[in-house]
Amino acid sequence: MKYNFDEIVDRSGTSSVKVERLPEGCAEDSLSLWIADMDFPCAEPIIKALHERVDRKIFGYTIYDCEECRQTVVDWYKRRYGWEEEQENIFFCGGIVSAYAVLIHLLTKEGDGIVLQRPIYYPFTKTAESNGRILVDNPLIYENGTYQIDFEDLDKKMADPTNKVLVFCSPHNPAGRVWTEAEIRKVVDICKKYDKWIICDEIHCDLIRKGVEFHAILKVAPDYSDRIAVCTAPSKTFNLAGMKTSNIVIRNKEFQKKWKDYLGSKLHMDGASTLGLTAMIAAYKEGDEWLEQVTEYIDGNFAYIDAFLKENLPKAHLVPSEGTYLAWIDFNGYVHGDEKKLEQIMQKKAKVALDEGYIFGDAGKGFERINIASARSVIEDCMKRIKAAFDEEF
Repeated sequence: MKYNFDEIVDRSGTSSVKVERLPEGCAEDSLSLWIADMDFPCAEPIIKALHERVDRKIFGYTIYDCEECRQTVVDWYKRRYGWEEEQENIFFCGGIVSAYAVLIHLLTKEGDGIVLQRPIYYPFTKTAESNGRILVDNPLIYENGTYQIDFEDLDKKMADPTNKVLVFCSPHNPAGRVWTEAEIRKVVDICKKYDKWIICDEIHCDLIRKGVEFHAILKVAPDYSDRIAVCTAPSKTFNLAGMKTSNIVIRNKEFQKKWKDYLGSKLHMDGASTLGLTAMIAAYKEGDEWLEQVTEYIDGNFAYIDAFLKENLPKAHLVPSEGTYLAWIDFNGYVHGDEKKLEQIMQKKAKVALDEGYIFGDAGKGFERINIASARSVIEDCMKRIKAAFDEEF
């Protein structure tokens, strides 16, 4: 079927964080393009499966670790990426940030260093710091308008015995890089050299630009899989964040036991919701057609923004996106690192609610992250508001 992504869905009255809890300082009538969930209706097979499950009328305790659930995840990995996984290595959790909190608790202790490659998804920083871990920055190199990994600095950081874990975001949020096989292999080799764990966030792996290939870390480096925990989910791919379902891949048998003991026996927070599992199974079994169409539409939104900036705001730069649906735009040609001035322009003059770049770390100052998984008309409105605000200011 052909999906209509130009449709505007009214999300008011649904307790949507995106539209009903705007970032501090934003006016109530702001155009909301901040938190990373889509404004697109879910794929029809997901909606159909949920209706059928609701019609069963009972929502009692549900076996979440059944063969169908695990096999659906495994089949998705294999079909999309040629990534062979065993059912017994799949674990379910309410969300990737929740899983990340559990992983750093089990892999580190207070005062240990966690290496992050910033600018990076800000809950990784906040969660590490709130748990008493030391944030160690291996900043990405921003050069010629795009990002690279600083491997020399990474080697130094991982050589430090107090630094225990690397958080590897692949594809990277917000930089939009989809790391090459060679880059991933080099990262793994550095961690292998010092016997350090990798927590790999692959939540955006299905949202890749046309012509770009995603490489699953466990496919690239099966020789080091005993020290890698991978976090994936249907939430970004199929707009199911509210379903609270994510898939965590752990191959280390000793660590699997620790995971189950802590998350299940101590916290009693393992598992996934009844409708979350229903949605995930339908998405992974029947969602390919919708996904192909939505990624094509998002590609068009990126192309529109790039052309708009070049014509109307030539000192701004859209960092080339290889993955995610998050536009990462460098406005330093106008604001020269003054993140508060940029925030004021966006919030007070343009009246657009975005994710300010500085929340991703100091390297994000002067940048904005824009969620462009919305109808083209909404993206056009956003860019026109930004242009008008910059015309007035500069």
